[in-house]
Amino acid sequence: MLEVRSINAYYGHIHALNGVSLRVSKEEIVALIGANGAGKTTVLKSVIGLMRIASGKILFEEADITGLDPSRVVSQGICLVPEGRQIFPHMTVQENLEMGAFIRRDTAGIAEDMDMVYSLFPRLKARRRQAGGTLSGGEQQMLAMGRALMSRPRVLLLDEPSLGLAPVIVEKIMDIIVKFREEGKTVLLVEQNAVMALNTADRAYVMETGTCPLEGEAGDLLANDHVKRAYLGIT
Repeated sequence: MLEVRSINAYYGHIHALNGVSLRVSKEEIVALIGANGAGKTTVLKSVIGLMRIASGKILFEEADITGLDPSRVVSQGICLVPEGRQIFPHMTVQENLEMGAFIRRDTAGIAEDMDMVYSLFPRLKARRRQAGGTLSGGEQQMLAMGRALMSRPRVLLLDEPSLGLAPVIVEKIMDIIVKFREEGKTVLLVEQNAVMALNTADRAYVMETGTCPLEGEAGDLLANDHVKRAYLGIT
C-alpha cells in the first residue's frame, strides 16, 4: 500500500536518510525503531511531504506521490499524527477535531466520523467544549489521533505516540492502534519504546544513522540478539 524506495534526504550537509527503503502492506502495522537521531521521524516527514527528498521515490498504491504538498498527500488518504501531538491548544476539543476534517465537504460523513471518534475516545466527548491545551498528555494524544481520523485516512503515520505518557495510558494507546488495523486501516508506527512497538506491530524496520540495516517479522526481531542488546536493554 505504501512503499519508500531508496530515498535520500539532507538537513543542510547532514545526510539524514541514506537509501532508505521500506514497504507497508494493507491492514498492516509496521514499526520503525531505532535510537534518537536515526532518521525515523524524517521518514514520516518525507512520506507526508514535510521533508523534500533529494532522490528516491515514495509510492502510495503504486502511484508516485514523491514531492506532493502535504495537503495533497492527506487528500490521497495518508495522515500524520506528529510527535508532541501539536494540537491547537486554544481551540476546543470539538474544534480540533473539525480541523482534522478541513479538506472534506461531506457534512453527513464528517458528523458520522465525529461520532466514531467520540465512541473510540469517550474522554474526548466528555471534554468536547474544553480547550485542547488543558487536557492531560494522554488526552492530547487521543485528540491528535482523533483529529487524524477525521480526515478519513487509509494510512496513519504515528510518530512517538507513547512519548511522555504513563504506562497505563501507553497500553491503551497501543490497543487503539491495533483496533485501527482491525478496522481496515494501515499503520506506520515510529516508536522509541521498542518492546512496546514490536509487541504491537506485524513487522518492523530497525534504523541506524539514516539507514535500515535490519527488517523482519516483529516476533523475530524481539528474539534477535543485536536488537535485544541495542534497543531492548537485554544482554
